[in-house]
Amino acid sequence: MKHLLEIDDLAPHEIQKVLDLSKSSATRSGGSPGIALVFEMPSARTRNSAEMAAFQIGAHPVYIDESELGFDTRESVEDIGRTLACYYSIVCARLHDHQTLERLASLDAVPIVNLLSSESHPLQALADLLTIEDEFGSLEGVQIAYVGEPNNVWKSLALGAAALGMTVKTAVPEAHYPTEDDLARVKRSGAEVLVTNDPLEAVEGAHVVYTDKWVSMSDNVDAISKKMEFAGFTVTEQLMTAAAPDAIFMHCLPASRGDEMTSAVIDGESSRVWAQAANRMHATRGLFAWLLSLD
Repeated sequence: MKHLLEIDDLAPHEIQKVLDLSKSSATRSGGSPGIALVFEMPSARTRNSAEMAAFQIGAHPVYIDESELGFDTRESVEDIGRTLACYYSIVCARLHDHQTLERLASLDAVPIVNLLSSESHPLQALADLLTIEDEFGSLEGVQIAYVGEPNNVWKSLALGAAALGMTVKTAVPEAHYPTEDDLARVKRSGAEVLVTNDPLEAVEGAHVVYTDKWVSMSDNVDAISKKMEFAGFTVTEQLMTAAAPDAIFMHCLPASRGDEMTSAVIDGESSRVWAQAANRMHATRGLFAWLLSLD
């Protein structure tokens, strides 16, 4: 049985052998690509889908709690990024502060993947677009009605949908309308974008009715007050009847039944939430393969 508790556990020829092996191309390449998964927030779908996606392309995922790194406490963001780039082919991170992701990406040391931040959720958007394409065969001309808080999920979905020729309609209380900057960014593609405080207006004729939690885990607000503001924006079976006959319901999960939608809707025949959840893995696998040029 071999152990290495101190360097002199190895005989001189064994030390040299290890050094020689360290220089060989096979061991220097590290074999399977490594993918770092850094989490500052708890996760169900994101961690499980990312780990399985990595396994499926022959990569090795490593879960890292952010407290083990200490961005700007133990070390600077930049020093941590350069360190992780020594070991991993891709660094993925689920962080509160979007600027931390931007600082990591600015190093250009290794591809950085946003697993979720306060600003955006691009992997969720990829899974959503995959789900819609699976359902309708094409994305061109599909109308999405998003009912509820225009949060990070809305932003990524709206940007991706608009870029691919889809119509984005958003129903939200006026006090929570998307920012002008976010709307301008969505409209750059020339896609049709509607924002209204009337859920019926948004849902009418839509192919996809989408919603998300009114109060996200990163929200620093009074949950009861916010839910009162969104009264009337629950996706119900009656509201779904205003959508296209073949319309589907989508939710990125976790869901608060009775708030943003009823149980009858999320468990109903039009619901595709579990296909969405499954597609989190498939979309992530596709992204990893693209980043690693495995196509």
